[in-house]
Amino acid sequence: MTKKRVLSGMQSSGKLHLGNYLGALENWVTMQEAYDCYYFVADWHALSSNYEETDGLKDNIVDLGVNWLSAGIDPEKSVMFIQSLVPQHAVLFLLLGMITPIPWLERVPSYKEKLENVTDRDMHTHGFLGYPVLQAADIVLYKADVVPVGIDQLPHLELTREIVRHFHNIYKTKVFVEPDAKMAEVKKLPGLDGRKMSKSYGNAIFLSDTPDERDKKTSLIVTDPARVRKTDKGDPEKCVAYAFHKVFNNAGRNAEIANDCRNANIGCVACKKELAKNIAEYMAPFDERRAKWAGRKNEVMDILRAGSDKARVVAAQTLAEAEAAMKIDLQKI
Repeated sequence: MTKKRVLSGMQSSGKLHLGNYLGALENWVTMQEAYDCYYFVADWHALSSNYEETDGLKDNIVDLGVNWLSAGIDPEKSVMFIQSLVPQHAVLFLLLGMITPIPWLERVPSYKEKLENVTDRDMHTHGFLGYPVLQAADIVLYKADVVPVGIDQLPHLELTREIVRHFHNIYKTKVFVEPDAKMAEVKKLPGLDGRKMSKSYGNAIFLSDTPDERDKKTSLIVTDPARVRKTDKGDPEKCVAYAFHKVFNNAGRNAEIANDCRNANIGCVACKKELAKNIAEYMAPFDERRAKWAGRKNEVMDILRAGSDKARVVAAQTLAEAEAAMKIDLQKI
């Protein structure tokens, strides 16, 4: 029985953090057993909102590869590739852009949100407005059946489906697959201060952090602000450290911690020390593999290049079918 195909990518705009690992990478590793997986470094997507900050993009590409392999992505089971090494992404982006109405792009929630919230650079660019079209090209080039998404990404995937239907309606030929969303249950981890974990907030534990750096950051996690002294009773639901415990501890022990917090039987320092120990145990296999791959970056790039070679074969076939449907396949003249 042929496996369904999955496609997913990560931007090379910054270092991955613990939230990325729990929210996406663990899911990727699980899916490669049941699906035909294509995972790509979205380096062109990174330019859509970070077009002025390109100094670290190449290093970030390698670091993504290091983290994927360290998490357990197996290049024998999954195709790992770099978006910019498969030029068919750009060509199909252009072709789909020819038929995509601008109002479809302007209604995407993340577009309007970023225009309002990003003030340190001009986001009124063609690249940022057209980001969902490039995303659609990424997906349909590989005829992906399934795309793992969070709820905030559903409008992007629905737009991809709309573009596919629009293409088929215009050219009267079915070329692409309408992808379905895979809403995986993911472990949600806040930042050290309770906000969303993000490099820009300075509240992230990075996958590249050493165990000592990770322990130090864990000690800085914000606790219940009303609990000033160890003898004060606390509210675990107002404590960011307890949110971490929910991820890295078992339910029985978490109930004990919550009860001890409410009755002032455990102090915040001891609570966070236990948390640091649990995180270290959870991440030990990753840390061991990362120590290996971080010293073999040339090999990591070789894996990404080899995956890009495989991806180009699939992408070229789909692009040829799209050009034939549009009657612009000039090689047939």
